[in-house]
Parts: sequence; C-alpha cells; structure tokens
Amino acid sequence: MQKTKKSVAKRFKLTSTGKLVRRTPGFRHLLAAKSTKQKRRASRDKLVAEGHAKPLKRCLPFGL
Repeated sequence: MQKTKKSVAKRFKLTSTGKLVRRTPGFRHLLAAKSTKQKRRASRDKLVAEGHAKPLKRCLPFGL
C-alpha cells in the first residue's frame, strides 16, 4: 500500500495541470525589515522546479 508523505502534503499542493505549488519561505516574522516589493512577491505562491518536483510527486500518490 502506498502512503502519502504527510510532510510533503502539508507543504505542497498539486495544481489541476499536475504542477506543484509551494509557499515562499521566510514570511512569518521580521516583516517590518523586509521591503514592500519583497513582501508582495513573497505573498504569491511559487511553482516548484521540474527537477525537484519529480520525487515530491512520488510522495503524493493520491494527488491531494
């Protein structure tokens, strides 16, 4: 039986086209020191690079 890697499931989501989406790191504290531009870009979700995404997708056998 394949099990879902819960650590991966919490950090990544699959899009409808099968790509992985992640949050930007470093966005929980010390926000006053970060520029508006930095915060605006960090608030958007990012796509995981294809080379990194392949093993992560194997950890999500049921898609989530």
